[in-house]
Amino acid sequence: MLKSIIEFYKVSKPKPCGDGWTPESERRLKHLQWSTFLSATLGYGMYYVCRLSLNVVKKPIVEEGIFSETELGIIGSVLFFTYAIGKFTNGFLADRSNIRRFMSTGLLVTALVNLCLGFIHSFILFAVLWGISGWFQSMGAASCVVGLSRWFDDKKRGSFYGFWSASHNIGEALTFIIVASIVSAFGWRYGFWGAGLVGLLGALIVWNFFHDTPQSKGLPPVSQPKEKKELTEAEAADYNRAQKQVLLMPAIWILALASAFMYISRYAVNSWGVFYLEAQKGYDTLDASFIISIGSVCGIVGTVLSGFVSDRLFRGKRNAPALIFGLLNTCALCLFLLVPGVHYWLDVTAMILFGLSIGVLLCFLGGLMAVDIAPRNASGAALGVVGIASYVGAGIQDVMSGILIEGNKAVADGVEVYDFTAINWFWIGAALLSTLCTLLVWNVKPGGDK
Repeated sequence: MLKSIIEFYKVSKPKPCGDGWTPESERRLKHLQWSTFLSATLGYGMYYVCRLSLNVVKKPIVEEGIFSETELGIIGSVLFFTYAIGKFTNGFLADRSNIRRFMSTGLLVTALVNLCLGFIHSFILFAVLWGISGWFQSMGAASCVVGLSRWFDDKKRGSFYGFWSASHNIGEALTFIIVASIVSAFGWRYGFWGAGLVGLLGALIVWNFFHDTPQSKGLPPVSQPKEKKELTEAEAADYNRAQKQVLLMPAIWILALASAFMYISRYAVNSWGVFYLEAQKGYDTLDASFIISIGSVCGIVGTVLSGFVSDRLFRGKRNAPALIFGLLNTCALCLFLLVPGVHYWLDVTAMILFGLSIGVLLCFLGGLMAVDIAPRNASGAALGVVGIASYVGAGIQDVMSGILIEGNKAVADGVEVYDFTAINWFWIGAALLSTLCTLLVWNVKPGGDK
């Protein structure tokens, strides 16, 4: 059986193709490229709908007494921890897999988990299933990145990668609009079921329109090297030396810490923003979710413009824009959390600023600054260090937020009243610490030299 599973997920066998490129094969390539790109973008957005469904239903779950805030924080953190591990392992597996089947499987399983969660009241079972979902969630990004590498040459890959990177913001916006509408109309169980149905639809889209390799469609590779050769022992030693150098560079670990703190502020709003607006400011689920979705939409703008900002306005330097947008992120959180009372347009403005800043910081602190200073043949190692630290930070955030929210809850006249003072400083403090860490690597040059 194991052998059958391995065979099922192996890279597709190439089909016979003609000699070189013809006008007909180039037209077919373009069609398949767009099919792969669009299905990757939409499919990964639907991954996010299944990943963030819990964030919309936290308040109704607490109100019904199903789970406490601390338990929800623990459940949320389990996904981040399994996702961090899975992102590392599935990156290696995707390189060697039929990515159409690999990505479809991940989305199918996480969709089925969402469908199951609407029926479950057991904390242990809920946490286990949510953790399983986290591991399968990590199959999405790896498949998409490998797909872009297989289908686009070096000249086009960067542009398509930049647009694909906005897919997580698209998924966040879809979650905070579609799932929130379902929850408002029918209740929290239907929120999970709705997200699960979206995931099943996404799995069908990926299965039908996301393609494995050009060779599997009878086309030549899009970027065929002139001479294919195995790594020599000297070259392999060079890679090992470079990766070891990355692990010994203090600047890489400082950037990983900066990204971890940034992810605390990012997922504080994504995971608990709707709950906060409902409990502290009295918004209903739909209005609260709409406000949070604005940050996700603006994150698309921030991500797309991040390269232009650093390359055109700061001549390729990342430190200055990272500092500016780090401070903007801190200010946005202060505006969102520290102004008492209900001020709809003020909250919307805060989310616009938050989304723009997080969009830029995800690009810079989430990997690009580490890649800039790492040896060229160890970019993957640098991204791995930053990625694991980022999601560990996100996981710790969920646990701490749940504990702090529940620990500062009181009942007055039969009504639950929350004191978010500790949470406010936890979230704002994380954003500020991220900015301070960025200052520590201000003058670091490639290779870690100052």
